[in-house]
Amino acid sequence: MAHIHIENAFFSYPVYQMAGRSLKVSMVDRLRGGPGGVVHVEALHNVSVDFRDGDRVALIGRNGGGKSTLLRVIAGLAYPQHGRVSSEGRLIPLIERGLGINEELSGEGNIELPLRLLGATDAEIAHARRWVPEFTDLGDFMKLPVRTYSEGMKARLSFAICTAIQGDILVLDEWLSAGDIGFVERAERQLADMLGRTKILVLASHSLDLLRHACNKAVWLDHGRIVMTGKVDEVVDAYVEAMREQEAA
Repeated sequence: MAHIHIENAFFSYPVYQMAGRSLKVSMVDRLRGGPGGVVHVEALHNVSVDFRDGDRVALIGRNGGGKSTLLRVIAGLAYPQHGRVSSEGRLIPLIERGLGINEELSGEGNIELPLRLLGATDAEIAHARRWVPEFTDLGDFMKLPVRTYSEGMKARLSFAICTAIQGDILVLDEWLSAGDIGFVERAERQLADMLGRTKILVLASHSLDLLRHACNKAVWLDHGRIVMTGKVDEVVDAYVEAMREQEAA
């Protein structure tokens, strides 16, 4: 059984406003307990969601709506200042390139730690040591430090490591743009195989056609607030209509 439950989550980012102030003045203000030019931007406001086995959830909304923050909260990469977050099942986050990668280590040396953090067994790690080099087709680069890799090569390695084991929950952002066409095709096949066995999918994308095809539910976020939840076609249609009205206005 897989389950994600978020209740009344509030999340804000501190933004340090330095414009028009010297660094010395700002630091003195902070040391004295003053505001120091800090502004808090609210990314999630009283957000509650509940996802269970069989849910394929689309996150939609304009840039800055809170989609990426909600993905990070679901994945356990960020924690709300207020509210409750709980989940059951192994969660695989595909939302940040290079997550858990140490650039000073080789590609081979980076396989075990991220998988241990995802709860991989010894047998799964042994399989990954064989599978990741073959899937990425990085050849001798697997023995070199990751800092020598191109961005596309880093994307290959990170994707392969995160998809080397099967999860109950897959949290996915628009992420497969790096790499050559051949790799993207392999990545899409691997992802399709994972989706067939994943119990819960949470997907953020600006491709509404993709969301209609891949998901059965949707959450529409705007300025960190949930505008609407429901069946994917109903929510997407309402979102498209609202965007048209705003453009017309």
